[in-house]
Amino acid sequence: MRPNNAGCYREFSQEALNVNLNFGKDNSMTNQSETKQAYQEKVKAQLDKLNAQIDEMKAKAEQAKADASIEYQSQLEELYAKRDAAQAKFKELQQAGEEAWSDLQAGFERAWNELSGAFESATAKFK
Repeated sequence: MRPNNAGCYREFSQEALNVNLNFGKDNSMTNQSETKQAYQEKVKAQLDKLNAQIDEMKAKAEQAKADASIEYQSQLEELYAKRDAAQAKFKELQQAGEEAWSDLQAGFERAWNELSGAFESATAKFK
């Protein structure tokens, strides 16, 4: 199963668009009736909100990386097992006498095909 990080990034972009800096209808930071103190508090609150959203996005990105790493490890473990099976069949093939060679050849080819299929499947999931 391929981790779908695209939705995560789409969500990040949407969150970035949802940051609402309520500084006034014309997007200016000044309002004639505001005092300096009130203005500073408003700006600080907006910056704090933005920082919290950035931290949340960072956490989601780290989780997406962790999920992808787990999936890669799972695929690698499967590939290692199939590779080991193919190597074992190859050793049998090397040690076989002429009469058993054709039987072992078929077993090796099955193991090789399973390994090749697993590799192709794994690489397709992570393109």
